[in-house]
Amino acid sequence: MKKYILILIIMVSNLFANGQDMIRKPVVQGTFYPNNAIELKNQIENWYRAYQLTSYPKSIRALIVPHAGYVFSGAVAARAYAQLEPSAKYKNVFLIGRSHQGYFSGASVYPSGAFVNALGEVQVNDTICEELLKYKIFSHPSYYHDKEHSLEVQLPFLQLRLAPDFRIIPILVGTENTTILDEIASILKKYFTADNLFVISTDLSHYPSYKDAIISDSLTVQAITTGDPYKFMSAVNDIEMSGKYDNLSTAACGAAAVYVLLKVIEKEPFEVKKIFTANSGDVSGDKSRVVGYASLIVIPRDTKSEIKNQSTDAEFTLTEEEKKFLKDLAFKSIKYGLTYHTYPKVEIPDWPGLHANCGVFVTINKYGRLRGCIGTFRQDQPLWQNVMEMAQSAAFNDPRFSPLSFDELNKIDIEISALTPLKKITSIDEIQLGKHGIYIKKGLRSGTFLPQVATDTGWTLEEFLGHCAQDKAGIGYYGWKDPDTEIYIYETIIF
Repeated sequence: MKKYILILIIMVSNLFANGQDMIRKPVVQGTFYPNNAIELKNQIENWYRAYQLTSYPKSIRALIVPHAGYVFSGAVAARAYAQLEPSAKYKNVFLIGRSHQGYFSGASVYPSGAFVNALGEVQVNDTICEELLKYKIFSHPSYYHDKEHSLEVQLPFLQLRLAPDFRIIPILVGTENTTILDEIASILKKYFTADNLFVISTDLSHYPSYKDAIISDSLTVQAITTGDPYKFMSAVNDIEMSGKYDNLSTAACGAAAVYVLLKVIEKEPFEVKKIFTANSGDVSGDKSRVVGYASLIVIPRDTKSEIKNQSTDAEFTLTEEEKKFLKDLAFKSIKYGLTYHTYPKVEIPDWPGLHANCGVFVTINKYGRLRGCIGTFRQDQPLWQNVMEMAQSAAFNDPRFSPLSFDELNKIDIEISALTPLKKITSIDEIQLGKHGIYIKKGLRSGTFLPQVATDTGWTLEEFLGHCAQDKAGIGYYGWKDPDTEIYIYETIIF
């Protein structure tokens, strides 16, 4: 009898405790980040000063940031938070991560009270949490938060960047089941407003080699920037199941949380923009076994740029002055990346060619031989920005080569191929060898050849298409003939 009375007393005590304000104390303070307020404040504010912008993206709606110890990923996370205007005013911050404490078929909400750390308390928005807890899918126990680090490590960045009266809604996802994740996203969608900031917590690849991490993380980030939740999950699954990356345990430990965000913005006028990628090997020097990190932001899509881009035709040109500026910018970007692992801050002249939204390939040759070549068809950001990013990608991320070194800087030549907008064709007769590049796409597979490939190889039109379909898109030599295959053409300005 005494045993049952004791159980009853404990149950009543728990019910009473749940009705009181809860204080979630830090569990990784002093290990993942400093437990001294002055040291913590100085560390983060030094990052913010290092990455401060001359102008800030308008209406940032979400961040995707890593959650490892600050010594490894803090600078990467800070780059995303530094995109927020100082003292930016958000009513609420939805902190969303994948639980590292267990698997459960839904989400766990920390219901009330506050999270505390060396910088002070951050209040939970009890009202919104109560609203979410009315849904069974969000009603999994709050004890999953007790030892979870992925949300906790984001708080100091927010405390030192946002206006101080924001509140948080801490959410841990416990599953990768996309049916459940879709339901979570549909409920959260109404909160995705300009007053609220979504912060998605995830690291990328776990435990491959440095070189493999660069490749797999690049594929993962590229999939995130499509804004398509299904392409993202497909890319993650392909990376994890490919067998190409020794010791890889996951492509993104918070993939479920990222998926939720992409599902929330699906078919909405938002774009995902990469800010920076790195991995633990950049800090530790141990490149045999690393963890990858990335920072990204979600902002409203520039519909004016889209309209302008759609009206752009193949007569796009660049002046000699613009060509020289872009070539200098590519070299500067590579040199700066070697030293600081980020992009240089440069004044961009108001020349129309530099600000045209078009894709680009950057080719690096050393003593006349290929040393790296990476390109993008992105037409949602200006040419100058694509050149900076692709220059660094060609120098450091081409999987066929080791990253470029300082010793090679004075031995390389840079070739830039600016791309005119893609044009879908209905007949291969529209392709002019030597003039047109081709982009072949079937489902999630795609590949391209620049116009000069046809000239350099002497291929016939069918060989040009066949090799692109087989060697680049991976759909077989005659895959270009499939009714489901789309073929696009474009032209290049090479300099």
